[in-house]
Amino acid sequence: MYPPAYPHDDIKALYPGVYLLHGSIKMGPGMRMNRNMIILQHGHELILINPVRMSDTGLKQLDKLGSVKHIIRLGDFHGLDDAFYLDRYPCEFWAQEGQTTYTSPAPTQRIAKNTESPFPNSEFFIFESAQFPEAALLIKEHKLLITTDSVQYHADWSYFSWLTKTAFKLLGFKTGINIGPPWLKRVTPENGSMKSDFEKLLQLDFDALIGAHGLLLENGSQQTLDEEIQSAFQ
Repeated sequence: MYPPAYPHDDIKALYPGVYLLHGSIKMGPGMRMNRNMIILQHGHELILINPVRMSDTGLKQLDKLGSVKHIIRLGDFHGLDDAFYLDRYPCEFWAQEGQTTYTSPAPTQRIAKNTESPFPNSEFFIFESAQFPEAALLIKEHKLLITTDSVQYHADWSYFSWLTKTAFKLLGFKTGINIGPPWLKRVTPENGSMKSDFEKLLQLDFDALIGAHGLLLENGSQQTLDEEIQSAFQ
């Protein structure tokens, strides 16, 4: 009924109340890459961002942290494991209108420009020009920006097969910070640009960044992203 749990690391604390599940997904024969789920903890309540299904051992780790009360999908191209968690836990499901890749389940809470986040001292950012829904979440206490495919930091190629790594490099990915080239091509309006959205993103006060792929960039991410934007939108 559900896609299987693919190999993943143990849950790792990034900051107080912020955890990373660094896992993987198989996309086809010889094609495997990493993907991330962020877990936010507020008291005994948990929020899962861009869910990644875990093994039974991993789920036991998760349940020890608290009770899942919210699931947040920040990008239209992610959602493979949303149904698994929504069937397992009675919780709210947050996403933007117009989901196309995974049209089911339907959100119970809509993410829009002025939507209040379910996590204290945080705010949503919407890529308003994108042709497909894409958002980010700023955790103000830690100056941490959580993204999906829009911005990724690849410190290494963990969980990438040789074939996928080769394909990604041909698509324009590199070690370091990336504005996802396939994502950018797909979401950019015809004869338009996403540059203004990224310029607005830079107005947020963040220093660290974690995407749905790659690893945590702990310091200097705003300046590094600014440089990447200048390069990507010449």
